[in-house]
This record gives sequence, C-alpha cells and structure tokens, in this order.
Amino acid sequence: MALIVKKFGGSSVANAECLKRVAWTIAESYSEGNNVVVVLSAQADTTDELISKAFELNDTPSKREMDVLLSTGEQASVALMAITLEKLGLPAVSLTGWQIGMNTDSAYGSARIKSVATERMKAELDRRRIVLVAGFQGVNKYDDITTIGRGGSDTTAVAVAVALNADLCQIYTDVDGIYTADPRLVKNAKKLDEITYDEMIELAAQGAQVLHSRSVEMAKRYGVEMEVLSSLKREPGTKVRGVNKVEHTKISGVAKDANLARVSIIGIRDEPGVAFKIFRVIANAKKNIDIILQSANNNSANDISFTVAREDLVSVVEILEENKSIIGFSEIKTSDNIAKVSIVGAGMMSAPGIAAAMFEALYDVKVNIEMIATSEIKISVLVNENDADRAVSALHEKFFD
Repeated sequence: MALIVKKFGGSSVANAECLKRVAWTIAESYSEGNNVVVVLSAQADTTDELISKAFELNDTPSKREMDVLLSTGEQASVALMAITLEKLGLPAVSLTGWQIGMNTDSAYGSARIKSVATERMKAELDRRRIVLVAGFQGVNKYDDITTIGRGGSDTTAVAVAVALNADLCQIYTDVDGIYTADPRLVKNAKKLDEITYDEMIELAAQGAQVLHSRSVEMAKRYGVEMEVLSSLKREPGTKVRGVNKVEHTKISGVAKDANLARVSIIGIRDEPGVAFKIFRVIANAKKNIDIILQSANNNSANDISFTVAREDLVSVVEILEENKSIIGFSEIKTSDNIAKVSIVGAGMMSAPGIAAAMFEALYDVKVNIEMIATSEIKISVLVNENDADRAVSALHEKFFD
C-alpha cells in the first residue's frame, strides 16, 4: 500500500462532468489499496471571477481580505469533490488549509509555507478516508487565512507530500506530461518520459506553465518524486526526479516567456556600489529581476538593462524614479514588446557548440537577439515578442528534428 498525493488543477474540476471524471481517477487509486490525499485548485475561472467582484466594490482592496475571498474557490472545490465521492460510496473528508495546519508567514497574497501539521490528515487516513485538501492557502500566526501565490496548489501538494513522506506526488493537468516545447505552439513537440528537477525548475522559470518552479524546488530539496500526467487520459506521464535513468540528450526543452518587460537605466555613474543601490531598492519592494546586462559608454557612464514581470513594470519604474537622487542616472527607458526564449538541458554542460547552434537557428529565421543570459543548463535570449513563436519553432527544429 502506497501513500499518494494527487493534485488537480482548475480545468480538471471545472464542472460536474470534470468532477465526476476526477472522482473515478481517485476511486481507482483508492480501490488499489492506496492511501490517497488529493489537493484541488479552484474551479476554472473562479479566481478571476472573485477578483472581478472585489474590484467592482473597491479599487484597492486589502491583501488580507483578498486572501479570505480567494481562498473560498479551493474550499468550494474540495467540498464538491467530497460530495461527488460520497455519491460513489467512498469515504472522503474535505479540509481547508488551516484545518490541515498549513502554517505560513504573513505575506498576504504570496505567503511562504513554514510548516505542515500532519495529525489531522494522518487521523483521517488511518480511518481509510480520502483526504481532500484545499490548495493555495494556509494560515499565519495570527490565525488569518493566507494564500500562497502563483503555483500555490502545486506547492501545497508537494508540501503535503513532504510532511506525510508520500511515495509519489502526482500533478494532473490538461496535458499528458512535460513536452520538449509547448505542444500548442510546436506540433511535433515530444513528450518526455522523465526530466531532472534542475531542468524542470529552469523550464518553469523560463515560461513553461505545466509546473511552478516553487513546487519543483521543494520537491528537489526533500527528494519527492513527482509525476505530471493528464486528467483526461489513462496513460503514464512524465516523472520528475533527481537523476534520469536513461542517458540524457543535450537539450530537454524549449520554453517561451512573454510576460516580461525591459527596464534600461541610462547614464549611471561608473563607480562602485551603484548596481547595489539599484537592485537593493527593487529587492526591498519584493520585485523579482531576471536577465541583467550592463554596457559601458565612452563618457564614464554605464547603462544597466534588466527584465521584470510585465505587471511589475510600472511599480519598478516608480521605485527607481523615487530613488533617482540616491542612484544617480540620466533617464529610464522601457519596453514591453519583448519575450524570453530559452533552451534547457543538463546535457549542455558536456556538449560544446550548443550556443552556436542556437544562435545559428535564430539567424536562419532572421530573429534578432537583444539580450543573452546563460547558466550551466540553460541559454536564454531576449527577442521581439512578435518573433518569439518563430524562434521557439526554429530552436525545436534545430535540436529535436
């Protein structure tokens, strides 16, 4: 008998038909003698609808009250699933984040998990109940409801798997695994049987939307084996684990992230500590930075360009302008018509010529590169947003066809 944690996203539980389909998947695993914990997201579009309702009433709702509101979507999902399983004659219990002891810090809207109590879940499993956990939410030291931010239900599932020492954490989505590229964009994208944690973290960070990087980072830290599979098809998915069992190919995937904007700070003084001043004020505002490029001018001044999430562009520029006298610069230029295209693969470390092949593929389709960033297992380039899909297709053809 194994302990399996299953997570289903919003599209998997979108309506009554979907709920019944997922219920049969859960029932099958339970009937095999497994202990089953299921983490659910809010039904498709529910979170957006709740946000819209809030902003109809208040342009600036407090983050605390938004967490109280948004957490109700997942609570509805687990209750509806419990009701569905009851109809099948299966014992099930729905639990909210605070009921399972999902303890977080107090960063409303983007809380970090601090610990997970297991007493309630273990007690229910000992009674051979299917435990249904509301994803995306927890409780802070003030007993306030918090939400975990982007990828919250994935992260909830892995955190529960860690706390319960689960044998497997399965993430069910509307695709049947991890592909070498977005199959909606690249028709001949290939499904991977397995992928390493590091590769999956990079693909997620570079724009692949199947898993959130936070959940994979946690799985890697605690050695939780994950599997990404379809909620629509009964077939094996992609295993995410520490080391692949087969000899690795050079590249595992091509990813695109169009949710980016570029900020260029022009005429920065060429002296020690200026970069620190820039990125300190941005870090204090809890804004993430991605690709960074510094270039030198002839007049003893530098320019620094970097990328941020598109929704953070306005606030980052405001922060920099507020600190202009401290930082010292001439002007700020921005662009939001950009996209990041990346290739990822652990095999890159021992394969010379990968960068040259990538740049050749982009040259062949006349895609101009604006910025470049590299690591041991990834190369990312910034391109015009209108060229991004063409770049992804060209790179996939280069490395996989």
